[in-house]
Amino acid sequence: MKRWKSSLAKYCMLSPIVLWMYLLVAIPFLYIIVISFMNKGTYGGVTPGFTLKNYGDIFNALYITTFVKSLFISFAVTLICLVISYPFTYFIAKKSEIKKTVFMSMVMIPFCVSMIIRLFSWVNILRAEGYINKILSALGFISVPLSLVYNQTGAMIGLIYMLLPFMVLPLYSSIEKLDKSLLEAASDLGAKRWRAFLDITLPLTKPGIFAGCVMVFIPSMGLYFVTDMMGGSKTLVVGNLIKNQFITARNWPLGAAMSVILMLITVILLKGYTKAGGSMDDLSGI
Repeated sequence: MKRWKSSLAKYCMLSPIVLWMYLLVAIPFLYIIVISFMNKGTYGGVTPGFTLKNYGDIFNALYITTFVKSLFISFAVTLICLVISYPFTYFIAKKSEIKKTVFMSMVMIPFCVSMIIRLFSWVNILRAEGYINKILSALGFISVPLSLVYNQTGAMIGLIYMLLPFMVLPLYSSIEKLDKSLLEAASDLGAKRWRAFLDITLPLTKPGIFAGCVMVFIPSMGLYFVTDMMGGSKTLVVGNLIKNQFITARNWPLGAAMSVILMLITVILLKGYTKAGGSMDDLSGI
């Protein structure tokens, strides 16, 4: 009887989460998979029937080029975020608790402001008549305004800005847990700083690096509103293709097929992440 009551209490506690996951994750996911095998309706939507044509259409040269370009942009954004975040996070981790709190608050505070407003601010800063070009022109570094927005450069700047905190947070969690006595022991044994970094710091912070790369790489392929605003619709990522199929072309089955491919890429990346030694707890705990 006691075991039955314990099981009932456990199911009652888990049922809201399970219901939430089924209604907002599993069912929409299955719906996308189902309509990816259907036919396009005359005026949008879908019509009953089974076809593989939508997946065949993805191999169109234009779509393949966009997928490859999207992967390149995501890789470049991830690498730049890592190069910027690692020394910054390592610097923070060495500070006192109060300074750590202040610096991490500075990283998190922008989340309190709408993403659209922040991106509009960047457009004003980077445009031909913006502050960056005015300052560089006043200092004599340039005679013609730099093209920093409404192109691929602008799209990448926007993605880096939006996703940088997602690299900082897992790195901070990993670096802060680093046992400082190991570095002291390496120093006592005559190891130079760069050797201690390569042999101790870098291997022990690999979970944070992997987690940060996954959390930046995957969203960068789907944040179409960033590339729309900062790239001027001239730079397309996979998210732009999917949005255009659902809203502009009204080809829901093809958009659904692209969504399934994007989800498969996500699963492959997560599998590679776990194979490389990462843990899903590192992602869920952030």
